[in-house]
Amino acid sequence: MFELDTRLNNDCEVIAQWPLCSVLLMNESRYPWFILVPRIPDMREIVQLNNEQQAQLQQESNQLSHFLLEGLSADKLNVAALGNMVPQLHIHHIARYETDEAWPAPVWGKFPAKAYSDAALAEIKKQFTEYF
Repeated sequence: MFELDTRLNNDCEVIAQWPLCSVLLMNESRYPWFILVPRIPDMREIVQLNNEQQAQLQQESNQLSHFLLEGLSADKLNVAALGNMVPQLHIHHIARYETDEAWPAPVWGKFPAKAYSDAALAEIKKQFTEYF
């Protein structure tokens, strides 16, 4: 049975359920930071998914990437499946802007997380929902 890793559950909000993945929003308001988590138990690496699941993951990653580029006008995308701290398979999709606080450095560990205000959280959820 699939269960979302506790750290992802604590740091993110689930905002959608796509055919393969849960779509999470990291509670870090400096950057639109979404995470795809395939709802398959005990997955740690993309290569552990079967071919059909890998194709579905790529499709969902592309959908999310288009939202970041077109819907949120990102200057650059950072897409990564690191898993060093959270081994459960999850793929980060971060919209980067040349004006963001960490640019051009990676976002990981640059600053303590800055939580969304209720209004900002509602706005990004609205943008996501309207795009899809």
